[in-house]
Amino acid sequence: MKEKIIEFIREKVKDVNGVVIGLSGGLDSTTTLFLCVEALGRDKVLGVMMPSQINRKEDLEDAIQVCKELGVRHRVIEIDTIVESFGKILDLSDRLVKGNLMARIRMCLLYYFANKEKLLVAGTGNKSEYLQGYFTLHGDVACDFMPLGQLYKTEVKKLAEEIGVPKKIIDKTPSPGLWPGQTDEGELGISYEDLDKILPLVEKELSVEDIEKEINIDREKISRVIERMKKTEFKRK
Repeated sequence: MKEKIIEFIREKVKDVNGVVIGLSGGLDSTTTLFLCVEALGRDKVLGVMMPSQINRKEDLEDAIQVCKELGVRHRVIEIDTIVESFGKILDLSDRLVKGNLMARIRMCLLYYFANKEKLLVAGTGNKSEYLQGYFTLHGDVACDFMPLGQLYKTEVKKLAEEIGVPKKIIDKTPSPGLWPGQTDEGELGISYEDLDKILPLVEKELSVEDIEKEINIDREKISRVIERMKKTEFKRK
């Protein structure tokens, strides 16, 4: 799988100067960074960190440290002043509205660098989140290609271990970091371990009853996963 992804990256990037990646200090973006550096060389990769005041300092420090160790060019752009500018003319009291806006601001910054330097935006999403609609339209899912798009979250973790992503980053609790205390599994209402057992069977169009027999996971969890897929289908279309 690693070799397939590396070849995929090279094929996508052959007619431009390289890639720009939004780095959070988390598993998916760091794994994407490692793969792009291996595929293209460090000189063709730009890492951009876009923290806000709610993000943990250690995540930014981890992202910077990885860039330094890989020899990758990187920029840090704090987005709070940009968000505040929107807040002067718009009501941002709803945290979901504000969080989605932050994701879209980050997308705008990535495409600024892509335009300026003739780069492609490498997305950092995975298949588990995509199938559950756990992304912001025109935000974190906005990209030119997605190297991890065919891997479930648990597979991304295994790949990260194989290619040398620091254990500290692999073991972090996944979070989009759009408001304090936010976690992926908390919002999804299920662990990635259970989710990634259910999703392949849902894709095979097995019934709830058959899935329950196959993997011995609570029927209510399985039904929620299927319902969420249905409710978020419009985002994938």
